[in-house]
Amino acid sequence: MAQTPDQENRGILSGYRIIDLSSVVLGPFCTQILGDMGADVIKVESPDGDIMRHAGPTVSPGMGPIYLTINRNKRCMTLDLQKPAAKEILRRLIATADALIHNVRAAGIERLGFGYEAVKAIKPDIVYVHAVGFGSQGVYAGRQAYDDLVQAVTGMSTMLPRQDGSTAPRYFPGLIADKTTGLYAANAMLAGLLHRERTGRGQFIEVPMMECMVSYTMAENLYGRTFLPPKGPTAYTRSINPERRPYATRDGHIAIMPYSDANWAAYFSLGGRAELIHEPRFATYAQRTENITELYSIIAEIALQRTTDEWLDVLGKANVPAMRVHSLDTVLDDPQMRDTGFVSERHHPTEGDYLSIAHPVRFTDAPATVRTDPPLQGQHNREILAELGFAESEVADIAATGALG
Repeated sequence: MAQTPDQENRGILSGYRIIDLSSVVLGPFCTQILGDMGADVIKVESPDGDIMRHAGPTVSPGMGPIYLTINRNKRCMTLDLQKPAAKEILRRLIATADALIHNVRAAGIERLGFGYEAVKAIKPDIVYVHAVGFGSQGVYAGRQAYDDLVQAVTGMSTMLPRQDGSTAPRYFPGLIADKTTGLYAANAMLAGLLHRERTGRGQFIEVPMMECMVSYTMAENLYGRTFLPPKGPTAYTRSINPERRPYATRDGHIAIMPYSDANWAAYFSLGGRAELIHEPRFATYAQRTENITELYSIIAEIALQRTTDEWLDVLGKANVPAMRVHSLDTVLDDPQMRDTGFVSERHHPTEGDYLSIAHPVRFTDAPATVRTDPPLQGQHNREILAELGFAESEVADIAATGALG
């Protein structure tokens, strides 16, 4: 394992070096998770930089808000991999690494000379993660893939219309395919590193967006088609029901989720509908699922009886699950965020004060921490080159070739 530069606040992955050749959201989201856990993540960018540097409002060019939220705890090199000197630097860097991830299409990475076999020749035990749009054994192999395309081809874009009864497919308003596949990729890399610890062998790991998102979506939505022959349609009937939504109260909205038999009995009683406690249609989970539309309508009728705060009070005392409905603007002010320290203000050396969202998983022995702010492009070129054994005179000569952008 390579030594990380920061030996304070050691995380679980302290001592592991990961080369991140990815860009946009999927790969950077993945490697930030690993960086939070202590890995020495080295982000390698082209001279143009990660495109997410340029999305959204900025304080200074190349430091956009999406880039800032998914690239902390990394060091950054700029390498023009069209230049022989840059390729040699990357080869020397690979020789020090435990893992590598990229989202370049297979033909492109082979042209650059950094396909799996070439990288394996440099570092035989490397864990090599290729995040792709589509599995290499399928008809779509090698095609471009973006979140919108993956939502469309996996059936996700039909889920919102299926719930509200509209006809036109539409995308979930978020980069759900990128981020979910990023989680799969982080999990896969960790598994690859564990396998290497046990066997001494690295491996090639392919993480395809389409397959990941079909797996993710069908977990509950294969439903009636789970059986052969099918016993019903696809989609979990409760989750796609048009009445599944936050409910209007006297002064706003609230999320109410009675789940157990006791929850439902308490909610019916609080709403003045105690006679429904013994209604056969709502007596068990299976019967409630079968009659979910009517049940949701009853929840909505009862919810109008009180204000949001009144409901949160009485439902909390009755142990009925309920939550306030936040917007993206108000959720960061929720007391849960404050009490856990999940949102903090940090000061970036060039970008000034900014909000930082903590790593969500709590480790008691080796915490996942924010050690370093998102790097400027090429910020660590000279530092990393020095670690690789390049003399100052060599660095100057390399820079003169344009290899460092």
